[in-house]
Amino acid sequence: MRARQVGIDGMVRQLMAAHGMFSTTDLMPLLVERGVVLSATQVYRLVTQPPERLNVKVLAAVCVALGCTPNDIIEMTATARQQGKVRAAGAGQGDDGPAPPARSARPTRVRLTDS
Repeated sequence: MRARQVGIDGMVRQLMAAHGMFSTTDLMPLLVERGVVLSATQVYRLVTQPPERLNVKVLAAVCVALGCTPNDIIEMTATARQQGKVRAAGAGQGDDGPAPPARSARPTRVRLTDS
């Protein structure tokens, strides 16, 4: 079974463009009308970056302002994640130079002496 990595893409920018809004500041008054006050930086992140966390009240305000549903705003993706890299014999001498030496799994004992 392959491990999958789940991601979320925000589609707010595309929905804003469909409504003729091309600046993040165009969304701010629409959110304020619906009781959501965000700073300019927060609105910029909401529009331009994939959401890491999303307040349900903010999500509802954006949906009402843009006349859409949460499914229109949030697009979920799943991609296969690499488990580990298998190196071929002689590998490690590529573009990055030689591979770093392997570290011992056991810590080394420290000796304290009086000076």
